[in-house]
Amino acid sequence: MRRARCCARGRRVIERARLCQAASAGAPVQQKIEHFQQRASRKHRALADETNASEGEREVTDEPATVSGVAERYASALFELSRDEGTLDAVMADLDRFAALLAGSPDLARLVRSPVFTPEDQLRAIGAVLDRAGISGTVANFIRLAARNRRLFATPDMIVAFRRFLAEHRGEATAEVTSAEPLSPAHEAALREALGASTGKTVRIHSKVDPALIGGLVVKIGSRMIDTSLRTKLNSLRIALKEVG
Repeated sequence: MRRARCCARGRRVIERARLCQAASAGAPVQQKIEHFQQRASRKHRALADETNASEGEREVTDEPATVSGVAERYASALFELSRDEGTLDAVMADLDRFAALLAGSPDLARLVRSPVFTPEDQLRAIGAVLDRAGISGTVANFIRLAARNRRLFATPDMIVAFRRFLAEHRGEATAEVTSAEPLSPAHEAALREALGASTGKTVRIHSKVDPALIGGLVVKIGSRMIDTSLRTKLNSLRIALKEVG
């Protein structure tokens, strides 16, 4: 039963991609997006089959895991497509530009993540943002497709996953670094050197700012996370004081 639902869903998604292709003047690009969506649908069905075989009919209700699964499937398909077309660097550059827009605009972040907006509203608004930012081609169609399929909320995680796939492809490691204030070039270089010595790989740093950390850093590289933020230290201190009291 569940497999049938997944197959039906896959057919509907592919049909929407075909409709998008017919409506677009950029047929070659849309063919790439349709190919991407077919891959994503196959990956989705394979994941559902594996879940049925190992866990019966149990529904996955953990939202972070669900978001991660969606992001992995879409990012993997986009990565394979970009690698085959020889456009990995260009696609990564456009994804980074979109990530910077998200980081710099609370309104855009709300549009992406809020379930209040309809797919049509999201598609119309995100199209205007992409046009103003000069983001076109594969990445623009990829983001529009995510909006059309109600997967826009997962685009930040898709970008993180794509960045990781690209780093692995290059034999590098990507560090997601969050700091209370922007890192200076000297601090970033020192951090890159320390992480490179620890991992034995060339490390690319993707940084963002979160003033709520108060001070210090949160560094995530692969499955490892190092939290030296002042916020975490203060929380630990509060817990310790409560236990003493």
